[in-house]
Formats: sequence, C-alpha cells, structure tokens
Amino acid sequence: MSIDALRDALPAYAKDLSLNLSSLASETVLSDPQKWGCFLACAFAVGEPQTVRALEAEASAHLSSEAMTAAKSAAAIMGMNNIYYRALHLMHNAEYKTLPARLRMNILANPGAPKAEYELWCTAVSAINGCGACIDAHEKTLREHDVTSVQVQASLRIAAVVNAVAHVLRAEAVLTA
Repeated sequence: MSIDALRDALPAYAKDLSLNLSSLASETVLSDPQKWGCFLACAFAVGEPQTVRALEAEASAHLSSEAMTAAKSAAAIMGMNNIYYRALHLMHNAEYKTLPARLRMNILANPGAPKAEYELWCTAVSAINGCGACIDAHEKTLREHDVTSVQVQASLRIAAVVNAVAHVLRAEAVLTA
C-alpha cells in the first residue's frame, strides 16, 4: 500500500486530509529522512493498520533499515515516556518529579539515526500523545541542533495529519465491520 492508496481510502468528507497528505509528502522543508522518519514514527504512534502499512511502505523507499527501526523506536519509547512525563506534569504533588523514573530508555543514547532526526520524530510522536513536557524537552534539543521552527512545525503538521487520517480510517472501519 502506498500513500496514494492511503489517500484513496479516505472518504470524501476527509478530502482536506488527503490533500494535506499529498502536500506533506512533497514538502521540502525537511530532508527525506527527517520527513519519512516522522511519517513512520507517527504511523506507529497511532497504530491504525492501513496507516501503518501505507506509510511503512512509502518510508521504506526513503529510509535505510536502521532509520526505519529508529523511527519505530521513537514511537515505542515515546509511547512510554509521554504517559509517564505527562502524568508527572499533571500531578500537583511535586515529589514525584524528584523520584527517578526507573524506566529503561537506552535507545535515546544510540537510536540508530542522527540525533536531530530522532528528536524531530520524538517531538511529532509526543504531539500525538499530548505530552507538553516531552514536546518542550525535544524541541529544546532540536534548537540546540539548529533545527528551525519551520522544520519543527513541519513535523507537527505531519503528526496532526497522520493522527487525523488514522482516526478517520478507524471510525470508517467501525461502519464496515
């Protein structure tokens, strides 16, 4: 399945999502590894089967196998971290922020992709998962690696569209089940 097949799977009422998928796929603000890693990480973060299959197939034409694995690991580790750190951020008892997380996060030290790319993917996944603390932390690291606001915004736009596509396809699947 390709990104065009994913676009074709969207109902007429989601035409804007289809158009946004197309424009983001041809976006030049991000390098191909940045862009397709972001698409792949976001697809794995939302976990909707058609979205995952289409974006993994499309990303495989643009990413090395190491980068593919790294993008998937960004979704995996952020799936854990976003819940944990969002909870700490929301809790009124500040004591929890002083306790060690005691969660393995070894992948962050050597993700298998350049640091700036990996951080960009983690930022996008953190947006999908709604963790402001993680978004801020990753965005700060991105700025230290000279990633521009426009590039960060592009990753957030990818996250928003992939998330919306997955929600529409999941809802449509309910109607045909």
